[in-house]
Amino acid sequence: MKNQEIAEIFEKIGDILEFKGENPFKINAYRRASQSLRDLSVDLEKIAGERKLRGIPGVGEGIAQKIEEYLKTGRIKKYEEIKKEFPEEIISLLKIPGVGPKTLSLLDQKFKIKNLAGLEKVIENKSLTGLPGMGEKKVKNIKKGIEFFEKKKGRTLLGVALPLLDEIIDLLKPKVEKISSAGSLRRMKEDIGDIDILTTAKNSRKVIDYFISLPFVERILARGETKASIISKKGIQIDLRVVPSDSYGAALQYFTGSKSHNIKLRSIAKEKGMKINEYGLFKGTRKIAGKNEEEIYQALGLPYIPPELREDQGEIEAAREKTLPSLVKFDEIKGDFHIHSEYSDGEDSIRMIAETAGSLGLSYLAICDHSQSVKYAGGLSIKDVLKRNEEIDYLNKKSKRVKILKGMEVDILADGTLDYPDALLRELDLVIAAIHQGFRKNVTGRMRKAMQNPNVDIIAHPTGRLISKREGYRLDLDKIFEIAAETDTALEINACYDRLDLNDNNSRRAKDFGVKLAIGSDSHSLGMLKYLKLGVAVARRGWLEKKDVLNTYPLTKILKRKNV
Repeated sequence: MKNQEIAEIFEKIGDILEFKGENPFKINAYRRASQSLRDLSVDLEKIAGERKLRGIPGVGEGIAQKIEEYLKTGRIKKYEEIKKEFPEEIISLLKIPGVGPKTLSLLDQKFKIKNLAGLEKVIENKSLTGLPGMGEKKVKNIKKGIEFFEKKKGRTLLGVALPLLDEIIDLLKPKVEKISSAGSLRRMKEDIGDIDILTTAKNSRKVIDYFISLPFVERILARGETKASIISKKGIQIDLRVVPSDSYGAALQYFTGSKSHNIKLRSIAKEKGMKINEYGLFKGTRKIAGKNEEEIYQALGLPYIPPELREDQGEIEAAREKTLPSLVKFDEIKGDFHIHSEYSDGEDSIRMIAETAGSLGLSYLAICDHSQSVKYAGGLSIKDVLKRNEEIDYLNKKSKRVKILKGMEVDILADGTLDYPDALLRELDLVIAAIHQGFRKNVTGRMRKAMQNPNVDIIAHPTGRLISKREGYRLDLDKIFEIAAETDTALEINACYDRLDLNDNNSRRAKDFGVKLAIGSDSHSLGMLKYLKLGVAVARRGWLEKKDVLNTYPLTKILKRKNV
């Protein structure tokens, strides 16, 4: 929990420094430390001590001192000082796509804008248009950015909510009999409104009292005999319910949702002369099911429907017709197709990455560093690629536990050609083609040309979206799916928590076109390898089965594929 709290503070310090126009290196230092702490798999309190903290990537002497300060006092003096000078309400405007620090500084100087309402007012009265760098197109983009910002406000990314949920469940487990998440988090939606937790316990009051006293609690919203709602220090609302054991399954099904899925179930129950609610499934006054979810669905004449599918997108009809997919499982994942090493912008050595992947049960991984034109991310020259490949060959000879594939994340250039010559691409085990620049320049055509290159195996993060920051490229996805199927090019489910790209709906559409999907963690540090689970969640929500996901294939089968 402390990891996430401190990461949040460092991110906010970075935002404020950016607004002030501070040195970019200082800004990036806080942001890099923030990301490292989010991805850290060890509790900071267990490695307290400045010398140990400085072993964390991105944590230097100054950052380590601030972490120590928070662990001891629950605050960071520098943050307390600068947030008085720059209220959070104005700094939050930096999260609006199209509003960078220079634009925000200009707005502050010219109009003394301090909040979103003030920004919307100067857009509405056309005061913005005509200011330096503020043409109609820029203002239009800011308006569009505000719409995106409003849509995402109050939403928490799945990859941020899950670690918090896991920690809460670990804390509550000794106090309860059964426990599970519910709501959109259990359905593994890419972002969620709040966290719902359902439990059974012998003494509900004791559980409620314990829950509201936990250290992550910022504010108590409601407290009763069987339910409590709190706001966490991260600003996320968490609701805990304690329900009777004989109603646990019914309550879990009811509070998991989705609303439209539950409406359909109620309709089926009504057809059968039954009534379903959070307490159970009833025939008249007699309760016929409710202890677990399986018996609820069985009594309605349906097989069990996994939570990820409960979105009223054909799952009930498929269940009735006995055509529900056998969803891919995390324990079927054998490899990770997208990892960055210290050769480009990753934090860890290839040896360390391979050892960690082996400890996670993977049998192969692909090191896919950035290509030469992506200089801001340490893109590799041809000479550096060859040097790195030699190291991979050496490590593969030394250890047979995990096979390391020589891959690259190769940029698709403005004309659709690739960032390396074909002669070099042919020497690689895996080529992931990606667009990182020129988002408005013929994206569909460039991807199409890249997929027609026989050396390309996978298209990375195909829509280019960032869930919290921007919508994806303008591209014809159906055309991309057609070409991918024709050329046997896989499309990536990028499992980084702010990408999850392709998303669930597009992954399902890709499957319908006969396209294979490849999950990549896009790891830049060891802690990010855990994001593979988020990619599997997207695959499951996209109705994907084992055969649809390349990560479930043994290495021999991967290497026999046409392009690999």
